[in-house]
Amino acid sequence: MSVEKLKASLRTVPDFPVKGILFWDVTTMFKDAGCLRELEETLYQLYKDKGITKVVGLESRGFVMGPALAVRLGAGFVMARKPGKLPAETLSETYDKEYGHDTIEIHKDAITPDDVVLIHDDLLATGGTVAAAARLVSQFGPKRTLINFIIEIEELEGRKVLPEGVEVTSVIKV
Repeated sequence: MSVEKLKASLRTVPDFPVKGILFWDVTTMFKDAGCLRELEETLYQLYKDKGITKVVGLESRGFVMGPALAVRLGAGFVMARKPGKLPAETLSETYDKEYGHDTIEIHKDAITPDDVVLIHDDLLATGGTVAAAARLVSQFGPKRTLINFIIEIEELEGRKVLPEGVEVTSVIKV
């Protein structure tokens, strides 16, 4: 299976979650065992030699491939969640997104300065969510941070708001 076949498995939904947004739906890729297996292998090949010790998955679709990738890499998995969803003490970061404001949190003890962190999410659009996640992860002072997406909407230029010097990879570019 190729990246083109993975791309062909995606569904687009107009005017979701609000009018004017074209939503790229990865659930169609996730429900197909062959696509899921190919995506996991593709992600593993990208990061197997990078020394990743923690994968940070962004709520909620980053919770699908993030743990699978962490297992393959022999790394831990860290959830970046909306406020009030994590039971212990957290650090947080608030940000603007395409259609409002939001906050993400990570447990204070989730990442150490010895970690090499891969931030994973399903989609890069305008970059607000992952830029906030990168700022949040930087509060922990890890050795290195990398960022990964399943899909990148190139025309929205989300990479421009991401930190300089951080390796960013997308499996599918649309």
